[in-house]
Amino acid sequence: QVPLVESGGGLVQPGGSLRLSCFVSANDFPIYNLAWYRQAPGKQREWVASINKNGDQRYAGSVKGRFTISRENARKAVNLLIRSAQPDDTALYTCYAEAPLRPGSWGQGTQVTVSS
Repeated sequence: QVPLVESGGGLVQPGGSLRLSCFVSANDFPIYNLAWYRQAPGKQREWVASINKNGDQRYAGSVKGRFTISRENARKAVNLLIRSAQPDDTALYTCYAEAPLRPGSWGQGTQVTVSS
């Protein structure tokens, strides 16, 4: 388990864009599989997007085509670009990092609010 710190959340209007970042304090960051989750009040946390150590990306159907997950190994960061934001995207977005044979690590999250 390693510390994770998310940033970039805030208020965005419907149709707008926002870029989230998560910095992972791990020397062997390139081997980590990474993901973003989100949780709205009164709802369960849901998986949003993942990117593995090879850069292969996967997305939940609700965000596919609008969100982009990326990683920057030199900066030990995983990013989530939110485009065409919708009110239903409002949630606490949390970063998750997992290395092989080790327990995964969760960040504390960054709030995204989509409202006019």
